[in-house]
Amino acid sequence: MSHPDTTAQGNPQRDASLSHLPEHVRRAIGITPAAGTRERIIDITTLGRRTGRPRRIEIFFYRAAGATYLCSGAGGAPTDWHANLLAHPAFTFHLKNGVRADLPAWATPVTDPAERQAVLTEIVADLNQPHDPGTIRPTRLEDWARSRLMRITFPPPD
Repeated sequence: MSHPDTTAQGNPQRDASLSHLPEHVRRAIGITPAAGTRERIIDITTLGRRTGRPRRIEIFFYRAAGATYLCSGAGGAPTDWHANLLAHPAFTFHLKNGVRADLPAWATPVTDPAERQAVLTEIVADLNQPHDPGTIRPTRLEDWARSRLMRITFPPPD
């Protein structure tokens, strides 16, 4: 199944894949640089690439370039969640802090060098703010160059 890029045309801050979601869920996903650590923590449930069994982990999510992303962070070491999403891109995005929701989601690897650079630049700038929103600082863009990066969309129900 193929899922198109759903970033709204003409408004890069509006992710069209969120449009079918309730307003409180859209606000929870549409975090801004002012969001603290707690608002950035979710769980995801992926299917194991070898076993096909559900695997749930806690992870940070990011907003950059008007879209939602998962990123492995500095260093770029392989991660099970990334390998699982490459094998099975459909997964569940669990909001759990404040707003609670279990959302069907789709992961698309970000491989285009220009898009990766733009998104990682935004993520690193966000994390390096003085109020330390993600508690991951200081951080340097070059440390994130090999990060596993997935763009997340939220397909409407069939």
